[in-house]
Parts: sequence; C-alpha cells; structure tokens
Amino acid sequence: MLLGFIQIAITLVILVAITPLLGGYMARVFLGQKTILDPVMKPLERLIYGLSGLRQSSMTVWQYIRAVIFSNLIMGAFAFLVFILQGVLPLNPINLDAPSWDLALHTAISFVTNTNQQHYSGETTYSYFSQMLALGFLMFTSAGTGIAVAIAFIRGLTGRDLGNFYVDLTMSITRILLPISIVGAVILLAAGVPETLAGPATAQTLEGATQYIARGPVAHFEIIKELGENGGGFFGINSAHPFENPNNLTNLLETVIMMAIPASLIYTYGVIAGNTKQAWLLFWMVFVIFAALITVAAIGEYQGNPIVNSILDTNAPNLEGKEVRFGAFLTALWAAATTGTMCGAVNGMHDSLMPSGGMVTMFNLFLQIVWGGQGTGTAYLFIFLILTVFLTGLMVGRTPEFLGRKIEKREIVLASVILLVHPIMILIPGAIVMAFPDTLSGITNPGFHGYSQVIYEYASAAANNGSGFEGLGDGTVWWNLSTSVALIGGRYLPLIALLLLADGMMHKQPVPETTGTLRTDTGLFTGITAGVILILGALTFLPVFALGPIAEAFLIARTASGVG
Repeated sequence: MLLGFIQIAITLVILVAITPLLGGYMARVFLGQKTILDPVMKPLERLIYGLSGLRQSSMTVWQYIRAVIFSNLIMGAFAFLVFILQGVLPLNPINLDAPSWDLALHTAISFVTNTNQQHYSGETTYSYFSQMLALGFLMFTSAGTGIAVAIAFIRGLTGRDLGNFYVDLTMSITRILLPISIVGAVILLAAGVPETLAGPATAQTLEGATQYIARGPVAHFEIIKELGENGGGFFGINSAHPFENPNNLTNLLETVIMMAIPASLIYTYGVIAGNTKQAWLLFWMVFVIFAALITVAAIGEYQGNPIVNSILDTNAPNLEGKEVRFGAFLTALWAAATTGTMCGAVNGMHDSLMPSGGMVTMFNLFLQIVWGGQGTGTAYLFIFLILTVFLTGLMVGRTPEFLGRKIEKREIVLASVILLVHPIMILIPGAIVMAFPDTLSGITNPGFHGYSQVIYEYASAAANNGSGFEGLGDGTVWWNLSTSVALIGGRYLPLIALLLLADGMMHKQPVPETTGTLRTDTGLFTGITAGVILILGALTFLPVFALGPIAEAFLIARTASGVG
C-alpha cells in the first residue's frame, strides 16, 4: 500500500514541478512574447497565414464563435467522408470496409468535439489512413480549439480583446501541441511503442495455430491522444494495450502528460491576469480535491471486493479489469486523472472499478474542473469563481465584482446556462434509456451498476471525456445518435456562452478597488469556492450517486456479510 501511494506521490510532484514552466510558456506564447521556438515556428506560421490568406486582426465575439463552429463543421465533415470512403482509400492493409453511417457520424462528431468516445474497436474498424489522417488530424485541431477558446475567455475576463480564433488555433498547435508531441512520440518509440505502416504481424502459437497481432503507427497517435485530452485509443482496450502503454515508464509519461496542459492553464491565467497568487490558490484547491479523489479510488481498489474477500477469507486488491503491470494504485490514479482532465483514455476497465472508484470517475465527469478538459476546464473553473463572487456579494449586500468588473444579470444567466447544459445532456437521455431498458439500454450488468453504466456514458459524452463503463453495449444506432446529441450540446453550447460572457466582461468599465472590494485571491475566498463547487455538484447529481455507486456499495456489503 505504501509503495502504491509513493508512486502516486511521485506523479503528482512531477505535475506540480512542470505547471509553472509549461503554464508560463503558454502565457508567453499567447501574450506575443519571445519564446525558444520563435526561430523555427515563426516562419512556419507566416507560411500558414500567407497560404491561407488569413487576416490576423482581432475578432468580435460573433466572428470568433462563427469561426469555431464553421471550422469544426468542415473538419467533422472531412473526417466523416474519410470514414465512409475508407474501403477505397490507401493504407488499409487488412482491407477494412467502411463503418455504418451512424458509427461514422458518431466517430466524426466525437473526435471533432475533443471527446473521442469510441463505440468500436480501433484495430478492427478503422484503417491506418482513417486513424492517421482523420482521427489524428482531429486530435490536434479539437485540442487546439479548446485551448484557443480558453485563451479568448481569459483575455475577455482581463479586459483584452478576444483575439483571432485561427491565429490562436494555429499557435496552439505549432507552439504547444506539435513540439511536445514530437518529443513525446520519440520517447514512447524508444520505450517500446510501435510506429509502423506494416500490416498485422503473424505468429505461430505453441498449439500450432496462426495468430495475427495488430500493430500500426501508434507512438505518434498515443502522445497526442494523452496531451490533447483526446483519449481515443488506437486499439480497442486503449492504454491497457501493451503496444500503447507497455511499461511503467510509458504509464508515468502518459499519466503526467494528460494532466499537464489543464493544470498549467491555471497558471497561464495567473500570468495573463497579473495575479499568480490567485492562480496558485486555485491550483492548490483543485489539487487537494484531486488528491482526495485519488485516495478514495485507490483505497477502494486496494481493499478489493468484500464478496471475493469473504470467499477467500483474506483481503486481496481488486484486480479484475486491470493490467497486472500497473496494479490497483496506478489504475486508480489513471482513472481519476483521465476523468478529471476529460481525457478519456484508460489503462484499466472502469466497469470493473469498485463502487467508490466508479463514483470518483463519475464525480469528475459531473464537475468538469478537476482538472477539466483541454482549455474548457479552466474556463469552467472561473464560472464557479464568478458564481461564488455573486453568492458572497449577496451575503454582504454589495454588487459583486470579479477582476475589477461588475458581475450582473447577464453574466449570471450565461454562467447558469453553462452549468445547466451539462445535467440536461446527461439526465434527460439517461431517463429515456431507463424508461425502455430492454430495447435501448445495452446494460450488461442489471441493477444499480447498470444504471451507472447508462449515466456514465452520457456524462462522458456531455463532458467531452470519451471513456465508458465498457460493459455497456453501446454499438447501436440509438447510442450512436443519442450520444452524438450530448457530444454537440455538451461542447458547443457552453463554448458559445463562455465567449459571450468573456465579451461582456471585456466591455465593462473597470471599477476602482476600495476597502469594501471582495478580494478573490485569498485563502478564505478559495475555500468558499471549493464549497460552492462541491455543494452544486452534490445537489445536482446526488440522486445519480444514490441510485448508482452508493446503492451498489451497500448491496455488495450486504451480500458479503451473507457470504461470510
């Protein structure tokens, strides 16, 4: 147990160490300051702007919104066409046919929204061409879109122009995603992750049978999968596959890299706003919540299943659905990290987690700020800050202010829309499924766990996470289309509201600070913010927890006592 917590601690220490480095670098990139990559990337960016005819002037809020929507629509349509034409395109060594139209549509929407929810097994559904040209392309652009919107949001909060979406998207890729991905892919390749265009390897088993071993251009795919909070696996079992994640070195790298940008963006905000004190307070608030969730999940997996322990008459970790090379603790850490960052990659099956671990993963999907998705998680964190300022302002009878600008009706309405879209996209379709469980659900584990399977799938879609309780039979027209609605609603409605809120804050006149001004860079205010986050999350989704993991935990305990 001690060794497991030491492994977790080492990972978290590395995260803390890189946060100011990466966060400060990203701030310099978007503030237009000098960076180490200028000699290489500036000529490349000038070439991109010149060939595309891009005007680099700042956009209005609706120009920025239209740029996000139209660019994403075109990229999604491109990916859909690649999937539909897969059978006649090159780099298809095992001659895979095109997927069904509903699966192709779901996959395109899923990857363009930075969700990468997969209702298929990668190595048997999509060719190298589809995975490299369509999915790999969207992994960069969808992550870049999230970063661009977050930077525009931060600019608006601090009174700056929103900027230009296409410039922000280009710089997100050329200055952040691409350089780190190149270095990371080389490290993964050296550590044993394959990178080849050759077809499946053929091997003879000890029984004399022929076995075909899937492989492909995995290393470059894997690094942007984690770095960009994408999560979509090249293989069906994702980062539990030894070709995606062969050893503890790759597991450490992939765990850290999936948290790096979401955690560092908090510090980026502090630099841009000129208030790194508040950034560190917010960082440690999220860090404490994250550490607590990891502890709950890790202890639950280490203690194991009481029913099994009663039969064995000894305590044993829950190793069902886990790779033994990682064990209970590193699987619990990964589960908390991948759902906390909205990455969605898995190195073990979440369907096999104990109820406490399942509740941790669902809790992360519901809150979306521990650490949150690529860029958008940071923005959601500031939505909670704005609501906290509003609530505390009501308590003392003073007009609430944030960063020297008044919080008024428009800001609260938009903040409410951002927070309410999420439960709507989860609970309404979840209720429809549970009303027709025999025809729609695909539940493989009836009872309380089956309820969790359904709600988790929609929560993962709406949060743009992509992971799943993979016992669910989700490869149907219903699941492909209904989760597509959650994918679109959970991605674009909040993005539009975020940009509108930032634009409103940008146009407000700064209010001079007085002795009565509520400071938001104090430990007290940060603690109140944490309380607001936890209370709102609990009030919104407590019935889901009660009907799912909590009820399942009581059922297991009661069954175990009967067995014992």
